[in-house]
Amino acid sequence: TVARSNFQPYGRDFNGGRPTGRFSNGKITTDFISDAFGLKPAIPAYLDPSYSISDFATGVTFASAATGYDNATSNVLSVIPLWKQLEYYKNYQKKLRAYLGDRKANGVISGALYLISVGTNDFLENYYTIPGRSSEYTIEEYENFLVGIAASFTEKLYELGARKISLGGLPPMGCMPLERTGNLMGGSECVDSFNNLAADFNGKLNALVIKQNKKFHGMQMVFSDPYGILMKIIQKPAVYGFEVTAVACCATGMFEMGYACSQRNPFTCSNADKFVFWDSFHPTQKTCSIIATYIVQNALAKFLSH
Repeated sequence: TVARSNFQPYGRDFNGGRPTGRFSNGKITTDFISDAFGLKPAIPAYLDPSYSISDFATGVTFASAATGYDNATSNVLSVIPLWKQLEYYKNYQKKLRAYLGDRKANGVISGALYLISVGTNDFLENYYTIPGRSSEYTIEEYENFLVGIAASFTEKLYELGARKISLGGLPPMGCMPLERTGNLMGGSECVDSFNNLAADFNGKLNALVIKQNKKFHGMQMVFSDPYGILMKIIQKPAVYGFEVTAVACCATGMFEMGYACSQRNPFTCSNADKFVFWDSFHPTQKTCSIIATYIVQNALAKFLSH
């Protein structure tokens, strides 16, 4: 896909400075969550040929950068849509059963924690950028359309045996360097309308979680909300050891991500730990670590004792 990050300087602070396709200088939030659960410190990608089912049996990711709930979002950059990720997951289940046997595999499937983190691109890369959805739906209707997709997706996971699900909320997306750079009239401050939209959408996702838990017997779904903690970091960076919030570490830090964030750019910062954002869209490893700790303590803690 076009949405790639398998080149330097991505991953420069990852084990051995390896770019792994993570849009970060190192690990991302899910890696830290996996580590907190005593599992592997970095989760392998399902389509990475250097791993096999023996690696995937203790954790695997089906994520595709720049995808969304909406198929039209994944079409923007021809990335793997959510429905296709679900097909890969079904395929994984077959491999897992062949590898572990039915009884053990079913235990892994029902005991595993499923992390879903998607939605930002539906708004920023699709609804507000490409004509199409915005002519079909008002923003409120589009939010409801996405929540409907989230509902059917989590229901399908439940039918496939998933019981512990974390549905991730949106970050304060108006504070991403990409949006701040474009907000010239507003003095390059955070774009309040996008932050309000994220908060509103998160409220709807939270309501969905409550509804799904009542509807499906044995379902233990939680809402993992990165909004508040990321907002605190952006508003009081020094408390968390950061120095720069408005621009990103990579290149000029204003609008680069993916291929525009190249190692040849002389402006890329030397110490990413001082920056909240790595590229114009994605947080640094340090920010991811803080968000993960918060989410583990405030949303996922109940799964740690099981």
